[in-house]
Amino acid sequence: MRFAVGGRAAFATTGGRSFNPALTAVVFVHGAGMDHSVWALQTRFFAWHGYAVLALDLPGHGRSEGPAPATIPAMADWIAEALASLNVARARAAGHSMGALVALDLAARHGALVERLALLGGALRIPVHPELLRLAAANDPGAWDLISAWGHGKRGRIGGHQAPGLWMRDTAVRLLGQAAPGVVHGDFEACDAYDGAAAAAAIRCPTLVLIAVEDRMTPPREGLALTKAITGARSHAIPGSGHMMMVEAPDATLDALKEFF
Repeated sequence: MRFAVGGRAAFATTGGRSFNPALTAVVFVHGAGMDHSVWALQTRFFAWHGYAVLALDLPGHGRSEGPAPATIPAMADWIAEALASLNVARARAAGHSMGALVALDLAARHGALVERLALLGGALRIPVHPELLRLAAANDPGAWDLISAWGHGKRGRIGGHQAPGLWMRDTAVRLLGQAAPGVVHGDFEACDAYDGAAAAAAIRCPTLVLIAVEDRMTPPREGLALTKAITGARSHAIPGSGHMMMVEAPDATLDALKEFF
């Protein structure tokens, strides 16, 4: 679905059904250098079971017009503006990795918008190694290989895609490589600079933290620390998956989101 935010073109997939703001909205927020497509195996369920689905492309990502926001709070503010433009007053939000930081910030500073919050592969801080920042700044394909290798667990590194014939690691590499120059580096800098402690302390809505057991980017200990920092939050472990749990363990991820949302 194409729409406009602040006079610029924006895009969201709606799970195969027309978007209806009268229904309960579920908003999905992708991670660094990614786009709406990472949620393909979850969005259709919600769209076909009575929800209004928005898997957003952040500005400068996927099919949304740039420039890409430079900070996590700026991304969260853009989502608030996007929801307002679509007449959505309340939503349930799910964010992955960088998107988890964005969703966390959205719920903290735009609390009236978010009635339930799911954080996948999240942490209070997601620091980025200086060498990875350097490679991303140079738009070096080696950065995409590193991200994909570290972003997947054992199953994702050898194939194992839910759709026969697809390779999870290569799909991630190609998706990162499609981003405009500077976008991935900007996302990494935004993650590296953000500290979610204050936002976590401000959350008042029901919150679920999904933790992939084989996650090497935001290890389980970081997800548990995030859970502890949010009043009333609970965690749920996704076994046999690395950081990209929506693709590596799509059914387990969907089951947890279904139960929570």
